[in-house]
Amino acid sequence: MILFTSNGSKDNLQKLHIMFGSYLVLIRHGQSEWNKKNLFTGWVDVDLSSIGREEARQAGLELKKRQLFFDCAFSSALKRAIHTMEIVLEQMNLSSIPIHKSWQLNERHYGSLQGKNKQETTKKYGADQVQKWRRGFTMSPPPLKKNQNFKNNELYKTLKKIPVGESLKDTQQRVLPFWETNIRPQIQNKKTVLITAHGNSLRALIKNLENISDDAISSMEIQTGKPLIYKLNTNTEILSKEILDF
Repeated sequence: MILFTSNGSKDNLQKLHIMFGSYLVLIRHGQSEWNKKNLFTGWVDVDLSSIGREEARQAGLELKKRQLFFDCAFSSALKRAIHTMEIVLEQMNLSSIPIHKSWQLNERHYGSLQGKNKQETTKKYGADQVQKWRRGFTMSPPPLKKNQNFKNNELYKTLKKIPVGESLKDTQQRVLPFWETNIRPQIQNKKTVLITAHGNSLRALIKNLENISDDAISSMEIQTGKPLIYKLNTNTEILSKEILDF
C-alpha cells in the first residue's frame, strides 16, 4: 500500500489520493465488556473493556506507522464503536477530522437474545440454530417483546420504528443506503475514509463490496480491533485488500 509522508501538506496528500485511488479502512470495535462476558450485545450500549481500549490503541499505532491519512471517519451510534474511533484517531493525531455517527451502522439487533450468554443459549437451542442466528443471512433471532426506548438519544431521532430483532439481511438494508448516500460519495470524491462499527454491520457492507454470496457470508469472521484496509478506485471497486494482524 502507499505510504504518505508525515511531513507532507494536506494538498500533497490529496494529490496522492487522486493519483493512486483512495483507502477505506474498516475496524470492528475493540473488545467490549459484553464480548468479554460472552454475551449477545446487539443494540445494548456497552463500553469497551480495558483489552478493547488497548486493541483500539494498537490499531491506531499500526495505521500511524503506515502514515495513512483519513479525510473523515464514520461510526455507529454505540459507544464501543465511537470510543474505538476516538482512540484510533487520537493515536494518529487526526482527532480534528470530520466525524459522523449513525444508528444505521449499529450492530444487528439481536432481539431477545441480547444480554444472554452465548454458551448457555447454544445449550438451550442447539449449535446449528444459534449459528443460523449469528451468521446466517436471512434468519432473525427471537424478537424482543419489550423494546428499549432510544428516543432520548439524538442519534435515533429520525428512526420511526426501533427494531425488535434483525437478520443480517435486515442489517444490510439499513447499512447500504447509508453507504450509498454518505460514504461512497466520499470515496468517489477521492477521500480516504475510516469506519468503526460492528461485526455484523461490517459483514453487511463487506458482502456488498466483495459481492459475497448469501451462503458464503456465513463463514466470515471479523476480529475486534484489526483494521481491514481496502484500496478502492473511484467506482469503489477493490484494487487491493489487507488485514492488519498484530
